[in-house]
Amino acid sequence: MLKLTKRIEYALISLNHINHYGDKSPVKTKDIAKIYNLPQEILAKTLQKLSGENIIASVHGRNGGYILNMSMDDINLMDFIEAIEGPFGIVDCNINKDCQQIEHCNIKSPIKKINDNLKNIFKKIKLTEIT
Repeated sequence: MLKLTKRIEYALISLNHINHYGDKSPVKTKDIAKIYNLPQEILAKTLQKLSGENIIASVHGRNGGYILNMSMDDINLMDFIEAIEGPFGIVDCNINKDCQQIEHCNIKSPIKKINDNLKNIFKKIKLTEIT
């Protein structure tokens, strides 16, 4: 089954929340975790990753938290997924060339086509469309 990881889900939930409430003041990790019943430790690491990718900015201090660092219109779903999870691939051989079956694989070409088509679709989806 092809599905988004929990980190992607948590990141999307967080970005949606920050987008709606972060213009007044920075949003704290613990507040997002509490409101949406998310594990705070995993959420904190996910938000740190988004901050490292400059999607959100970390505001330090007593009233600190996270704010958006770029417009949601400027981020497509594929770039977002790859910023959090690394290269996109529906099977390992699309991102890792160490597959032992690669020389004998009879589905390599159609799988690559599916993977490329999915990437192109995800590139056309802006985060504003899904948050």
